[in-house]
Amino acid sequence: MSLQQTIIDNVKKAIQDLYSVTLESVELQGTRKEFEGDVTVVVFPMLRVVKGNPVQIGEAVGKYLVENIVEIDDYNVVKGFLNLVVSNSYYLDFFASIKDNEQFGFIAPSQNGEAVMVEYSSPNTNKPLHLGHIRNNLLGYAVAEIIKASGKKVYKTQIINDRGIHICKSMVAWQNYGHQETPETSNLKGDKLVGNYYVKFDQVYKEQIHNLIADGKSEEEAKKEAPILIEAQEMLRKWESGDEEVIALWKTMNSWVYQGFDQTYKTLGVDFDSYYYESNTYLLGKDNIEEGLTKGIFFKKEDGSVWCDLTDEGLDEKLVLRSDGTSVYMTQDIGTAIQRSKDKPDVTGMIYTVGNEQDYHFKVLFLILKKLGYDWAQNLHHLSYGMVDLPSGKMKSREGTVVDADDLIVEMTKTAGEISKDLGKLEGYSQEEKENIYNTIGLGALKYFILKVDPKKRILFNPEESVDFQGNTGPFIQYTYARIQAILRKANFDYTESITTIALHDKEKELIKQLEVYPEIIQNAANELSPAVIANYTYDLVKSYNSFFQNVSIFGADSEKEKQFRVQLSSIVGNTIKSAFGLLGINVPERM
Repeated sequence: MSLQQTIIDNVKKAIQDLYSVTLESVELQGTRKEFEGDVTVVVFPMLRVVKGNPVQIGEAVGKYLVENIVEIDDYNVVKGFLNLVVSNSYYLDFFASIKDNEQFGFIAPSQNGEAVMVEYSSPNTNKPLHLGHIRNNLLGYAVAEIIKASGKKVYKTQIINDRGIHICKSMVAWQNYGHQETPETSNLKGDKLVGNYYVKFDQVYKEQIHNLIADGKSEEEAKKEAPILIEAQEMLRKWESGDEEVIALWKTMNSWVYQGFDQTYKTLGVDFDSYYYESNTYLLGKDNIEEGLTKGIFFKKEDGSVWCDLTDEGLDEKLVLRSDGTSVYMTQDIGTAIQRSKDKPDVTGMIYTVGNEQDYHFKVLFLILKKLGYDWAQNLHHLSYGMVDLPSGKMKSREGTVVDADDLIVEMTKTAGEISKDLGKLEGYSQEEKENIYNTIGLGALKYFILKVDPKKRILFNPEESVDFQGNTGPFIQYTYARIQAILRKANFDYTESITTIALHDKEKELIKQLEVYPEIIQNAANELSPAVIANYTYDLVKSYNSFFQNVSIFGADSEKEKQFRVQLSSIVGNTIKSAFGLLGINVPERM
């Protein structure tokens, strides 16, 4: 049982024994820094059942707790707050219990326990990954790692949008203007090459619209009659009918994109356990719609289209099958979810990492799956996140104004290098060592800047601000980790012995208290699907360590035991920083 639960149980018992009334709940909080104590019991809520002066009640309960809880050494009462002083031995015993536990905070997944599927990335194959995809990938990957650390089995997956008119636009533009260009002949990553032709399509399309309008067409007519759009629509029809030439070109250009995506994923440090492709899933769901029709969950309109009436749930009528029998996105999302549950029967919940512009879509999807009778539909979550903006404004893929993911990573590494040079932090390192550290700092800055923000919030991304070595940034935390590793290298003595008989400095107690809540932080982050909980915990831990470092001498300690303990404490804090950053997909440098 945790100390907090022990305190809660004994406070309830104290109220029962002292006042013969039952207390339903007890409010605890950390003791404010200006007062002596570690844990504070808030007395005011007790006045609902205990009549009397809050200070006198606090005094009586404090005395009771000192007498009945061995870990409580002393107490003081400030107005309606009972501040409890926890014994040194409690902190030392706790520290000894975690100092050799490399998996501290993590719960090993049960072999027969529930599994969760986390979907993220899910790009289109007509363009390279951009800054928005980076937030998506970082969120999905971190949430998957956090859920895994909380004790559940996790499958990471994505669905790749590899078919549709947008794909055909890139294909038509390459066919007309590509001159058989390939990634090898152009010296471009495949996804970038294909993305260039998506932009080219838009340029030609706009030019053709302009010419048609000049010839007397209305803007609406011109948009529909532009020759290059008609070509793309015809190509989509050929693809859907299995035209060999079109399918061959589609496979070739998609293979270029996949190779490019794989490089970006590797650089970004994210991975997947399985892939689904829209070209395989777009026909899924039709049988489920038929099943829903027979059960009365869906209804058919006069034109033959199939709908789901969700007005009783405060939504509207939702189209699930067109009048010509073709699928809409909702159809295939229904089918894909059901297929995934068949592929992984141990999955009891799914998390979809998708931007907040799809909030309504997922409300409808989850509701329909519940109506179809799938128990696991109760455990579906939309990890909805805000867009990422730049100081220059919103990105647009078809106009070529997106921030390419690869280019951004290169720019972050370059920025990290420039700032490190200005600060003179890497003098004496080889060029290869410097480049590796620049990459670690640059990527860490990017990931931390994005993940420290609540997923629901929109982000204004500023590369230079993210690489600052001061404040709530990745490099600041990485630098503290590197400082700890330098301390450990300097410690030319054995510091592995358990220390159980020293007086703790307040700064040491503060650090141990923060270490103590790490398992709870992981569980909270998993429950909230928020890497920001981990990120900001790590920042608070680092701030506390730096305060300890500045106020408590490590190697100038009064005794060998104190010196050993302070090196041990530094080591565990370093391990926890590395562990927490690992959940966020961020590396830490041993030297910096």
